[in-house]
Amino acid sequence: MKYVAYYRVSTDAQGKSGLGLLAQKNAVEKLAGTSSILSEFTEIESGSKNNRAELDLAVKFSLDNDATLIIAKLDRLSRNTLFIAQLQHSKVKFVCCDMPNANNLTISLLAAVAENELANISDRTSKALQVLKSKGVKLGTPENLTSLARDNSIISRKNKATNNQNNKRANTLINSLSGNTLAYISNVLNAGGFETSTGKKFSPTQVMRVKKLYEWTP
Repeated sequence: MKYVAYYRVSTDAQGKSGLGLLAQKNAVEKLAGTSSILSEFTEIESGSKNNRAELDLAVKFSLDNDATLIIAKLDRLSRNTLFIAQLQHSKVKFVCCDMPNANNLTISLLAAVAENELANISDRTSKALQVLKSKGVKLGTPENLTSLARDNSIISRKNKATNNQNNKRANTLINSLSGNTLAYISNVLNAGGFETSTGKKFSPTQVMRVKKLYEWTP
């Protein structure tokens, strides 16, 4: 089997440091095993954009050399169904490390489900808020909750935050950088491609929140 590897990182800092590529390269090398990786292409681009020069080159190289395009995760390509369809239309063979046995139909369905879910989130949220408002609930305040309900809600939110995978990964690095300033730690986290529990970049305040989160015990 011949492979052509495609990696994508979202920021220039990740691309220069190489930290954002490490996990992707490890996954690709593990799946490829002893097979040849003919070439590697790295894109520094937002996942929401479909015009990717490096991916176009990777696809062409794969077709010219009768090789399989290999990526670490499906979201390294796109959650856009049309984009996935265009990729498949090119007739390039490709495989995702996180679902190596999936076929083209499976990948198309997963991309469609992800895209549809993203489109429905805001609509569901809006309708839920409208229902609450129609019942006279004051949004943004805990006035309508009992003391026990408020306590349970706080514990539930903290447990959820503690178990969040982004928080766990960030906390490991934060601990290893103990003694440095919060600003320095946040810069290292962002350069390494780490994200907050909500998928955003780290600020010194968010670093402090993660530190306090794991100092808390229910």
